[in-house]
Amino acid sequence: DEGPHLFQVDPSGTYYGWKATAIGKNFKNARSFLERRFRDDLELEDAIHTALLTMREGFEGEMDENNIELAIVGPDKKFRVLKPSEVRDYLDEAN
Repeated sequence: DEGPHLFQVDPSGTYYGWKATAIGKNFKNARSFLERRFRDDLELEDAIHTALLTMREGFEGEMDENNIELAIVGPDKKFRVLKPSEVRDYLDEAN
């Protein structure tokens, strides 16, 4: 396959390929949430919204552009971390 791929590597060196996944605190709930919401045909805006909803499930406190980071792989296939102002815009849309 061409294009971006998502892999998770555990300490033993075993790796897993994912279309969407979660790590960290409450990862099981987040992964379950993603399994219900993720589709291969999601548009970028919908994928970002789904990511924010997933993060919100296990987040303690209020999410804002200063305590989360979002990154995308755009049509040019380049990885890009969104600017805090872009994150704020997506958070405003999600509320």
